[in-house]
Amino acid sequence: MKTSVIISFYQKIEYLKLVLAGLERQSEKDFEIIIADDGSYEDIINQIEELSKDVSFKVIHVWQEDKGFRKNKILNQAIISSNSDYLIFVDGDCVPHSKFVEEHLAAKNNNICLTGRRVNLSQKITSKLNEEKVLNGYLEKNLFSLIIDGLFGQSNYVEKGFYTKNKFLRNTFNKKQRGLLGCNFSLFKKDLLSINGFDERYEAPSIGEDSDIQYRLELNGVKIESLNNIAVQYHLYHKLQTRLQKNIDLFNNIKKQNIAFSQFGIKK
Repeated sequence: MKTSVIISFYQKIEYLKLVLAGLERQSEKDFEIIIADDGSYEDIINQIEELSKDVSFKVIHVWQEDKGFRKNKILNQAIISSNSDYLIFVDGDCVPHSKFVEEHLAAKNNNICLTGRRVNLSQKITSKLNEEKVLNGYLEKNLFSLIIDGLFGQSNYVEKGFYTKNKFLRNTFNKKQRGLLGCNFSLFKKDLLSINGFDERYEAPSIGEDSDIQYRLELNGVKIESLNNIAVQYHLYHKLQTRLQKNIDLFNNIKKQNIAFSQFGIKK
């Protein structure tokens, strides 16, 4: 298969259903799904097993015991479990545009890490969604409603939902260099293995699954390229998570060491 789509997940099964619905309507069909589950409860595991029977793509469920936030550890397990040489990373609360997988694959290249962007949906818009609506392209067909909610409601970065195939506009929208977004990036597996995957010492959200990865990839000669308005996602509403100081301190220490290969990744 052409790629493995790795979904980081914990407990929010209703959101996962929407993400899988978005993947069901992809223009590119040749991919597997790996659900990187950071310790969901047994009833959720059973629901995932049932969901896996109803989708058109292969689903691999990788699970670890719930011992707090260990997203990076389960992501490393998902990398090992993948059957493709190219990996796309998404979060379990980000619904992909129908061209999402196709666009990541169309732009892939050696020593390149691609990163797209996302629309942050308000609670109001998120509450309107169901699997049928996602399957029918509700989010893509109602960009005007999202714009209105962005202007007068609580959705933001709605402009990131504008998908274009126009070459001039694509080049224009991607002149600015952008940082890696942990919920929307892709690269060859070998490039991630060359830095030993994710650093498992990050045991709180943010930095560990994006800023740290970008820093070490760039140290290793991998360039970050933007797919703004090309690889589009819709982020389902939840309360903002705070960036903890211990993550910042760890990242600062890693930058002082200036070493791409983590001793706390896939290979211990």
